[in-house]
Amino acid sequence: MNTSIQVEREVKQKLDELKNYPGETYNQLFMRMLEIMFETREELSSQTLKNIQKSLEDIKAGRVSSHKEVKQRLNLK
Repeated sequence: MNTSIQVEREVKQKLDELKNYPGETYNQLFMRMLEIMFETREELSSQTLKNIQKSLEDIKAGRVSSHKEVKQRLNLK
């Protein structure tokens, strides 16, 4: 089954730039991109997942600082 998707002109232009050759279809391009993504993707360690969870909890609890606040705290301009 085939399906259609809509993309903005800018996205289409970028996709066209990624083609290996003029006749490469978007389906072939997407499959190539997906294969690269799956080959290079790394599994997150349990410690990384714990750190992400703690960070999300900190955000929900309001334990965050703005970029401006951090710069002031560190005496950066």
